[in-house]
Amino acid sequence: MPENAVIIDAKGLILGRMASIIAKRLLQGETIIVLNAEKTVISGKRLQIVKDAKTFLEVGHPRKGPYHPRRPDKIVRRTIRGMLPRKKPKGQQAYKRLKVFLGTPSEFNEKEIQTILEASATKLKSPYITVGELAKEIGWTPEAEYVV
Repeated sequence: MPENAVIIDAKGLILGRMASIIAKRLLQGETIIVLNAEKTVISGKRLQIVKDAKTFLEVGHPRKGPYHPRRPDKIVRRTIRGMLPRKKPKGQQAYKRLKVFLGTPSEFNEKEIQTILEASATKLKSPYITVGELAKEIGWTPEAEYVV
């Protein structure tokens, strides 16, 4: 892990807004570590979001792809990837500078953790669902050592 990495706590942040801000910072050359990916928020009605996600999972072939993530950290990582020019060298380099974790690993306990105020869901008046809840709905089962 690079020493100059920016550590961001994703708890209570709106997924799309957070992803766009992180993608922009990655393209500027920053190394970013995202913690608590399962506590990121997707705004909208719960049933509609789950229905859309399950419909999207039907696209493709199980062996040939495209492959759809079900783990919360992979969902967040894939969302950020969608906002990068991933087929260009600068986008590929930016994507390599991104790390996403479930929860907060013990190695980050003493480090300075930031948040993104522009993406905060505190002012959100509409219904929402967390990425962890969505992941459980579409087939993710948390491991024994990690419980949401």
